[in-house]
Amino acid sequence: MKLYDYFRSSASFRVRIALNLKGLPYETIPVHLVKNGGEQHSKEYYKINPQQLLPALDDNNHILTQSLAIIEYLEETHPDPSLLPSDPYHKALARSFALMIAAEVHPLNNLRVLKYLTDELKISESEKNRWYQHWISLGLTALEEQLARHQLSGRFCFANTPSIADICLVPQLYNARRFDCSLSAYPMLVNIDKNCQAHPAFENAWPKEVVS
Repeated sequence: MKLYDYFRSSASFRVRIALNLKGLPYETIPVHLVKNGGEQHSKEYYKINPQQLLPALDDNNHILTQSLAIIEYLEETHPDPSLLPSDPYHKALARSFALMIAAEVHPLNNLRVLKYLTDELKISESEKNRWYQHWISLGLTALEEQLARHQLSGRFCFANTPSIADICLVPQLYNARRFDCSLSAYPMLVNIDKNCQAHPAFENAWPKEVVS
């Protein structure tokens, strides 16, 4: 497998974690989102992903995009170990948690959204950070409350096995810290994140810039 990847991309980070949890070897193809005007806009990468976003996974010339679709593909093609709880209701809750991040929180704080705010709407860096922190606060507050209400957490979001929920949570908290978001109001999320960071699959997926 080949993973078109950028080290700080939250979505790419998710897929790296999933591949590691599954124990699947892969080759990293770096696509720098900032250098050269953004390498995701190159003609070469456009052929891989017309949306010009990361990640993309090439599995034997089958190209897949969108991190959650890739993770579901890995789950179906390599079901052991599973990235979802076994109980159907808990499985739906884990997917809901992941989607709250991937479909609600992250898109509002994606690099291209932040660049549009500063480059096109001409807002200041401080105003951009206020935008980021506002949506992070709303999202993390809801996630913390969801875990508190369902009372299913153990070392991870759902019991004691990493799931798609943890895969999405850790990259989001990584980015939240980059933008100086206070996490003091989210003790459950922070504790789970700490446990995840001690897990080799998460540790080995941690953002590290590849210098060519």
